[in-house]
Amino acid sequence: MSEFARPEQNLLLASLTVAEKDRLYPNMELVDFQLGDILYDSHDVITDVFYPVDSIVSLLYVMEDGSSAEIAVVGREGVTGVGLCMGNSESASRALVQGAGSAYRLSGDVFKEEFRRNGLFHDRVLRYTQALLSQMAQTAVCNRHHTVDQQLCRWVLLSLDRLPSNKLVMTQQLIANMLGVRREGVTEAAGKLQKLGIIRYSRGRIAVLDRDLLEERCCECYSVVKREFDRLVAAPMRESA
Repeated sequence: MSEFARPEQNLLLASLTVAEKDRLYPNMELVDFQLGDILYDSHDVITDVFYPVDSIVSLLYVMEDGSSAEIAVVGREGVTGVGLCMGNSESASRALVQGAGSAYRLSGDVFKEEFRRNGLFHDRVLRYTQALLSQMAQTAVCNRHHTVDQQLCRWVLLSLDRLPSNKLVMTQQLIANMLGVRREGVTEAAGKLQKLGIIRYSRGRIAVLDRDLLEERCCECYSVVKREFDRLVAAPMRESA
């Protein structure tokens, strides 16, 4: 756990009013996530929400046979468990830690109480929820129409946007589970990127060496998701700063 972690490292929390922070921060607890931790599973009742600071949480849809695919990723730009503000306490997906690090835990009851105040917090949560839904829709399109190479590029870029460095720690099997493809496909796609000098991959660690080339090889899905986040979440934050 980072001893230097602060709530303001999460963009949603940083954008709130002083009064909202004063109500929420005393109720928040800094928790440590390890790679592979499951925060909640499909059909679990969500009792807490998590605001990542330097960790990443993948939302996965899990099939009856145990196979899975990532439908969205949550990092320091957002919060898990937004379904609570829509009156739904049952999770439709698995929340799996994709990147180890820290997050702030907040009781779901406190989260809903603040949401019902209809202040800036209410607006931020709704805008973030819309951006998250857009990400889910674009991910579904990408998984259906684009190559494993392109999907891997999108996944790496979205992960990088939510981390303070250019390095990821992730096994090929876990990446395959995220993308809903065979491990051999990930091995081949990662090998191509490494030969081109775009990434360096060794023992479950991915270092991006040339982000510009990575974006060039990616499909349009990454830019669509990023543009929607900027429009719905980042831009309003800048305007109110």
